[in-house]
Amino acid sequence: MLTSRLPGRVEPYKLAARAEHLEGLVALAELARLEDEVGAQAGDGQVWLDFAIDSQGRREIRGHLEAELQIPCRRCLQPMAQRVESDFRLGMVTSDALAAELPSTHEPVLVENEQLNLMAVVEDEIILSLPQVVYHDEAECPVSRDQLTSGEATDASADAPANPFDVLRQIKGKL
Repeated sequence: MLTSRLPGRVEPYKLAARAEHLEGLVALAELARLEDEVGAQAGDGQVWLDFAIDSQGRREIRGHLEAELQIPCRRCLQPMAQRVESDFRLGMVTSDALAAELPSTHEPVLVENEQLNLMAVVEDEIILSLPQVVYHDEAECPVSRDQLTSGEATDASADAPANPFDVLRQIKGKL
């Protein structure tokens, strides 16, 4: 079990030259963009990172992350636990031109002044691995349960006039 925190910033070229391995925890509550996407979070995400130089001389980061998030259900907007996992491969670049040269197997990550904001990279990967939509099972979702038990859907059809032109007759009779 991981117990140490990942550093916020690293010197990725040095880590790649030494083929370093980093692993640690990331406090989910500190990820502001993730909070903007799915709401406030608690707990920690686990991250494993391998820095290396591949056979073509590209500096890369191979990573894996796991996190238990509370993501709002699209029906009732109540948070529900959702496990998120991602394997990723990043190519370190210093410009957009170099990013365009990366193979499709690598996502570019911008290194500025030989420094990499590791928390931003991890946050990006968590956001990219979020499911598109999340729903409770219909039996568990308060919105679905309420509609099923109150019979709102069937009541609406009972109030509808048998003939759509009856409404027009009623209006015409009032004139």
